[in-house]
Amino acid sequence: MIRIIDYKAGNAPSVLCAATHLGFEAALARTPEELVDATHIILPGVGSAGATMQSLAEVGMLDALEQHVRHEGKLFLGICVGMQILFAHSEEENASCLGWLSGKVVRFDESKGKVPQIGWNKVRFVQNMPWCAEEDYFYFVNSYYAVPADESVVWGHADYNGVFTAAVHRDNIFATQFHTEKSGEAGLALLRGFCNQGVR
Repeated sequence: MIRIIDYKAGNAPSVLCAATHLGFEAALARTPEELVDATHIILPGVGSAGATMQSLAEVGMLDALEQHVRHEGKLFLGICVGMQILFAHSEEENASCLGWLSGKVVRFDESKGKVPQIGWNKVRFVQNMPWCAEEDYFYFVNSYYAVPADESVVWGHADYNGVFTAAVHRDNIFATQFHTEKSGEAGLALLRGFCNQGVR
């Protein structure tokens, strides 16, 4: 079962629609108890890192995510802000985040171009995944981006007035700064590949 975390700051229904369109058994999770039967967990995000962390805390999901993803090793996909909060700290609202990956989240330099970035951008993947093209275009809406302390977690790069981390991967954790559910065929292919991981 693919569980998509539904909380105040997310866009879970759109991700659910994409997953079910692809033919997967998927449902929203609004309580920690609904993660028990999950094989895959997706955390979408819209809005700010601070609001996301607060919303997850209010619905009791922080400890549940730690248990299911970090300790039990369930497959996890973070999307947009769902990627940013994987790091220790975000400049956005000076937010303390999950800290699953070392590094920080910083704001794009407005002196170099328009912020936020809104639209399609090419992502070049540097970790080989059989279900992911070497490069493709994906849809972004972001004012902030992750700066990993460990370059080995970088899955993909994009360029918006400078190269930035567009996707990360380590062990059972996958995350994208772009919106897979809004990225057409390329986004659906990536989502399909993630959902098929671990399926025999």
